[in-house]
Amino acid sequence: MARLSLSASIERSCFRGVAAAFAFALLLAGPALSHGADGELAEVVTLVDAGRFADAESSIAKSLAADNLSSQDRSALEFQRERMRRILLDFTLDEQAAKARVREKVPDLRDDEFARWDAAGLIEHQVIDGRTLYFNRAPSNLFRVSAEARARRKVQTPFVDGPMESVNAHHRQVRDAALGKIDANAGSRRIRVTQSLTVDAGAVPAGEAVRAWIPYPRAIPGQQEDLRFVESSPAAHSIAPESALQRTVYLEKPAAAGSPTTFSITYELTIRGQYHAIDPDRVVPAPLTAELAPFVAERSPHVVFTPAIREFSRKVVGDEKNPYRIAQKLYAAVDKIPWAGAREYSTITNISDYALHAGHADCGQQTLLLITLLRLNGIPARWQSGMVYSDGDYDNLHDWGALYLAPYGWVPMDVTTGRLDDADPQIAGFYLGGQDAYRIAFNDDYSRELVPAKQHFRSETVDLQRGEAEWRGGNLYFDQWDYGFEWKMLPLKSSAE
Repeated sequence: MARLSLSASIERSCFRGVAAAFAFALLLAGPALSHGADGELAEVVTLVDAGRFADAESSIAKSLAADNLSSQDRSALEFQRERMRRILLDFTLDEQAAKARVREKVPDLRDDEFARWDAAGLIEHQVIDGRTLYFNRAPSNLFRVSAEARARRKVQTPFVDGPMESVNAHHRQVRDAALGKIDANAGSRRIRVTQSLTVDAGAVPAGEAVRAWIPYPRAIPGQQEDLRFVESSPAAHSIAPESALQRTVYLEKPAAAGSPTTFSITYELTIRGQYHAIDPDRVVPAPLTAELAPFVAERSPHVVFTPAIREFSRKVVGDEKNPYRIAQKLYAAVDKIPWAGAREYSTITNISDYALHAGHADCGQQTLLLITLLRLNGIPARWQSGMVYSDGDYDNLHDWGALYLAPYGWVPMDVTTGRLDDADPQIAGFYLGGQDAYRIAFNDDYSRELVPAKQHFRSETVDLQRGEAEWRGGNLYFDQWDYGFEWKMLPLKSSAE
């Protein structure tokens, strides 16, 4: 069985607006905010986004002291306090520490170089209560987003990217199987997966019940089929229904003194590669049925048609009217945004707006930006995410999506893998209408309730790839536990058998 490579995951992992709209995200963490407290929350969100943490804390404390504060309002405000704590976990480097990290790759780095890159927004930082703090991954991200910085490295080592990010035989295999040129199952894979979640020793008092949610796939015809649950540890478990768009297996176990608390599930499934040979001249505007209407709508806080989004769309789309050609233009524009490791999603008020302005984005941020742009142009678009794996030892968290093109229906899109370098246009454009069989979708939407629901804040308010954990005393954040993903290839019968 292949195991998660932590060094590879750290380099390429995809972890993981309107201020008042952030209240929607709190539906995941606790009850909704009451109408009368909207203004107070908007003010606090604005203060947190501006790095005025002391002022935000003062406002939160004042509001929490009110006698008439509802439990819903209390939860909403307390999450802003938690958000500040999480931001400070992501932004821990001062300028000297950030420079020291960059000098590991560029030993003769000049102060003026660092200052110039920093001023250009290439080294992500925030000013928090007057102190400039740099994102933990900003020094390594610099070499992803700046060709000049890459050229300055003393040793020109390649980045760790997944095998599906370069053209390979599997892409042609999926295309040819879909077009009937080879066996229909040739582009499919069957695997056995074991996923685990391990809570650190001492994170929960001995004897207290630890509750864990481990991601689990839904059966999706034509994409992932023949799903078979094998076992779990502990053996008692509860599988969320197929209708859960962020599906999990729920487990409980008491913490033991001095020992980590480990949960795991094992299952098998068949994953099918997909390819659609799309003729742009056949594509017409999608009928806005009741089923499709939600996928062209805004959904605060991360899919919002802001003035900046509208202006970006206008410049990219121009006078184009054909939905597929519009999608191609938007896909290409978002594909140009450099990939970089991301801060935790729960700390960002509006992810699509962040991706538009940050100068870099990871897979989920790029996907949410593309979904927003497609919906703005009347093209239904939705989210998927999960894990990617390989024939070797590579695996990673990943986010992608799908768009609806009439008369073809829903087709995959993966803007982060983006356009492939190949002379064959069908292969070059594979990931706008096609999908490899080296990915498992855990989520068919983002920011949806878990089953059973969490009692405390979620660690990840948008995605669900690593899992979630809590105990009676509160949520267990990512610095209190780790996850594992193992897989083994299984034989797959041909379509003739």
